[in-house]
Amino acid sequence: MKLTNAVKRKLIQIAAFGFTNAHLGNFKSGSLYKGSWKQFCAPGLNCYSCPAASFACPIGALQAVGGSMEFQFSFYVVGFLLAVGILFGRVVCGFLCPFGLLQELLYKIPFPKRKLPKACRFIKYGILIIFVILLPIIATDYMGMGKPAFCQFICPAGTLEGGIPLLLTRPKLREVIGSLFSLKMCILLLTLLGCMSVCRFFCKAMCPLGAIYGLLNKISIYHLEVDAGKCIGCGKCAKACQMDVDPVKHPDSAECIRCGACRDACPTQAIRLGFKKKP
Repeated sequence: MKLTNAVKRKLIQIAAFGFTNAHLGNFKSGSLYKGSWKQFCAPGLNCYSCPAASFACPIGALQAVGGSMEFQFSFYVVGFLLAVGILFGRVVCGFLCPFGLLQELLYKIPFPKRKLPKACRFIKYGILIIFVILLPIIATDYMGMGKPAFCQFICPAGTLEGGIPLLLTRPKLREVIGSLFSLKMCILLLTLLGCMSVCRFFCKAMCPLGAIYGLLNKISIYHLEVDAGKCIGCGKCAKACQMDVDPVKHPDSAECIRCGACRDACPTQAIRLGFKKKP
């Protein structure tokens, strides 16, 4: 039996989830994997403090270096993000991000469905600039160390993957829960509700990693093409897009995660995804 492109993508997402979180046994003990692979970043959003995590989170790593006592430019993290973004763009969001898979599963839950206002898409750029780049550098303590502001104050993925599992297995941590964790739990609950109502709500409105990859979509080697000669203007591609993008008008949209839903919906095969441009 031939697998559809949608099923193939889901299998890749599940495999990427398993590879990124290979240490499932750590959930029972509440310990973290700290082996040599943890010094490398995963391409998608996956909390460093998740007991199962095999790699570091690129957003967390970016803040950790920027907020160090002697501010350093992280050539590794920035170079990694640029290399992945220029090569794939937001393909990472559509195929490799563990939190992206979770959002798609949440959206399948019966719940009132909504469209996200387009203006909300710009929130993630504000989060990237303020919480990921500026605050770790500007808001420093008496030792000159900055806070990983996005991870500390916002990241719902970190709360779900790292905070909650560690609290369940470490009683001493439960004794020091404060208002900050309550705030993060509220953000997590609102995010989960948002993901149930809006397809990939976090990706569209809040993810700073998606914002970085989205900015590189226009120049990424892996790209989307629309053959104007084949396109009949039926609009089926735009209706199929879970990111609310019209690929005919905006083939290089920063919101496009290159999932291929538009290609599969096209009756004339006018849409192509790949590394090489069609002659």
